[in-house]
Amino acid sequence: MAQIQVTDLTFSYEGSADDIFENTTFRIDTDWKLGLIGRNGKGKTTLLNLFLGKYEYRGSISTGKRFDYFPYRVSDADLQRTAEELMEGWKPQVELWQVLIRMDELKMDPECLYRPFQTLSFGERTRVMLAVLFAADNEFLLIDEPTNHLDGRAREIVKEFFASKKGFILVSHDRDLLDGVCDHVLVLNRESIEVQAGNFSSWWENKEKRDAFRQAENEKHLREIGKLKAAADRTARWAEKSERAKIGFDPVKEHDRSIATRSFIGAKTKKMQTRVKAYENRIDREIEEKEGLLNDIERVVDLKVMPLTHHKELLIDADDLALQYAGAAQKLFEGLRFQVKRGERLVLAGENGCGKSSILRAVFQKMGRPETSELLISGRFDVAAGMTVSYVSQDTSFLAGSLREFAERRGLEERLFLAVLRQLDLGREQFVKNMEEYSEGQKKKVLIAASLITPAHLYIWDEPLNYIDVFSRMQIEKLILTYEPTMLLVEHDVRFQEKVATKVVRIGHETA
Repeated sequence: MAQIQVTDLTFSYEGSADDIFENTTFRIDTDWKLGLIGRNGKGKTTLLNLFLGKYEYRGSISTGKRFDYFPYRVSDADLQRTAEELMEGWKPQVELWQVLIRMDELKMDPECLYRPFQTLSFGERTRVMLAVLFAADNEFLLIDEPTNHLDGRAREIVKEFFASKKGFILVSHDRDLLDGVCDHVLVLNRESIEVQAGNFSSWWENKEKRDAFRQAENEKHLREIGKLKAAADRTARWAEKSERAKIGFDPVKEHDRSIATRSFIGAKTKKMQTRVKAYENRIDREIEEKEGLLNDIERVVDLKVMPLTHHKELLIDADDLALQYAGAAQKLFEGLRFQVKRGERLVLAGENGCGKSSILRAVFQKMGRPETSELLISGRFDVAAGMTVSYVSQDTSFLAGSLREFAERRGLEERLFLAVLRQLDLGREQFVKNMEEYSEGQKKKVLIAASLITPAHLYIWDEPLNYIDVFSRMQIEKLILTYEPTMLLVEHDVRFQEKVATKVVRIGHETA
């Protein structure tokens, strides 16, 4: 059994004042199915790139294994080539027959290898890359968020495939995937790194117990410090009063006191001052004990949403609905029936390309937005008039410029907008950057924060959780369950669906 030993790893990006890793030490086995967990921006992808030797760092990373990384880089020119041609650059040592075995395990038609890469769906591209990634032996594989943009069926196939393999690190925010695949977790906490046997849920259960113990210890320390401070203050006042008493006296008023009394009072004062110093030392020790106790606690801070109440109970009513793009030969689907009532949270599910996002566009088209006029709608599709809609798009590529400029364009209160971003754990150092420099997860948080503080009758979110970390997902779930906004969502995260959806509408058959 080989191991990867990381010793005193220290790394920061050029120009950054903060270290991503500082004197970090841990050890993992190379036959583990290891889940890598952490907040957006904590350094998960950076750690994988350090394993690959892409950056210079202090400390050491030692192993006898070779690394390979998912996803493989695909340029615009590569999109015209076939996967069979591209795999020669991705993994030169692998042979076609090895890849075909993995493709069979991933329930893929071998024909996908011989089509231009741009003609493959997101799910097909992901599984072709995974087939190549796992085709060789004696490698430790670094897998970075493989399920973004995958539909439910493709996620199940990928989960079953990973469960049958070993020897990899999996970066994912999908709790169902982490629970179904991993036998160990590597967690980038706020102030530390830990390695633990088990999956996400077992780690989270242990963490909640540990955090509750730390909170209780913290409260005990605070009570003890309060008592010590009160005692020290009381003793200090006595000492001060005693000290004042030894400085001179009125022989008429204090006829029973002599000069010799001063030495007695001085000794008493000194004793009291020594006691005060002892209290202060104990307080310092208590504070030192408490220091760091709460540093790694993940506080799932409560967010707030501002839903409006529409005068109609039925906001969307679809019956025998069919959608087709102008000029397209076929309909996306037909015969669909669903309703969205006030206070409901309806999740649209189905394979990629079945028309889920098109339904969201159809809502905007019915509301009279000119940029969404390309859909041909047949059947009944009624959308309540006078609705205010708050929208989160799949696409983040349009985000550019500063947060202040974005808030001005959207008519958002800047201070509230930044406060919600902080609650979603976007660091203050990000506030001065332009959004082009943000990670995909940070960009998604910008869109979600903007949506949350926009008062609306209906919240339409199109795959909002892609790239969003686990802890922020739990915050958003808690918010939705607390405020019960009316929502129409496209989201493939099974746990999220289970927790927040009041209804799930499946479009067509979820095929890979």
